[in-house]
Amino acid sequence: MIAMTNPTALWGKRADMIVRGHLPYNAEPPARVLASSDITPIDTFYARNHGPLPDISPQRWQLRIDGCVDEPLTLTYDRLTTEFDQHSVVATLACAGNRRAEMLRVRPIPGKDPWAHGAISTAEWRGVRLSAVLAAAGVHRDDNLHVAFEAPDVAQEARPVQAYGSSIPLSKALSPEVLLAFRMNSEPLPRAHGGPVRVVVPGYVGARSVKWVTAIRVQPDPSENYFQAHDYRILPPGADADTAAPGEGISLSSLALNCDILNPTDGDHVPAGELIIRGYGIAGDGRSVERVDISVDDGRTWQQADLHPAPSKWSWRPWSLIVDVKPGPLNIVARAWDDTGALQPESAASLWNPRGYGNNAWARVPLRVV
Repeated sequence: MIAMTNPTALWGKRADMIVRGHLPYNAEPPARVLASSDITPIDTFYARNHGPLPDISPQRWQLRIDGCVDEPLTLTYDRLTTEFDQHSVVATLACAGNRRAEMLRVRPIPGKDPWAHGAISTAEWRGVRLSAVLAAAGVHRDDNLHVAFEAPDVAQEARPVQAYGSSIPLSKALSPEVLLAFRMNSEPLPRAHGGPVRVVVPGYVGARSVKWVTAIRVQPDPSENYFQAHDYRILPPGADADTAAPGEGISLSSLALNCDILNPTDGDHVPAGELIIRGYGIAGDGRSVERVDISVDDGRTWQQADLHPAPSKWSWRPWSLIVDVKPGPLNIVARAWDDTGALQPESAASLWNPRGYGNNAWARVPLRVV
């Protein structure tokens, strides 16, 4: 009963979380709250789930590693946390549907949560490198292989109903930033975020950072799990998401160049005079944000925001800008450039797809100055 009436209390979240679903629990923080810290507190970190949250104690948790390896392994929590060197990485995780609300204003997307600005958060993750665990199993070194993750959370939306799973290329799995994490912001990994152990794949969409991971298989092809073969794929605008064949569309992997305005936010009323605009930019798999432009006249003229140091190469980069504003309607626009000179696409309409994934259009916030 508590899961339906007070999910924020059940999962240790702020009372002002915007709950997109009770069961499974999906919620995002208000944009202004997200803007208040470079490292997102656990009670503020967004929650994205596909089924009821598993309840696995560290004492009962086990991880099986098999497939294209010389010596299949079964690790307990104690072995994982004591037999391998521990490492930390500050990484931003983003739901593939973050900023879907802007696509919903273009065309309807039935059955999908209307994520606004908050399905993205940054934490310090601590665990062991996935590459070390794979090496202990004698992983076969072939860049054409894939590493598939399995978890025990069962998703009713999957066809057929099945537990969550996903995969990444072996080349990414062997990168030093990819972790089997068991701590988050210096605390034991909470159940709501995949505890006792989850995968963290920095630079990739959050869907690949599988929570409550209990099995890893090295295999010749990507995972056949529903969430790899069917979902989390960019379909053509005219496709039917309900009848799309396995493998249709573009599989989501590396995060796209993106930025957003977090404060002020949509529909705010702000006083005339000095206004501080805050947001973030993120460039994906190892790239960096090098410039953010801000317009306060709906894109007619631009000025550069002040870029702040990124917590790590795998995290967002905060930015801010102070402007003077006069009474009346105000439309703020933000766009980011990365270290290759790439610029975000301008329009969410040009990116619309039947599942509402991958919106990295210029950020736009309408508000009123009073």
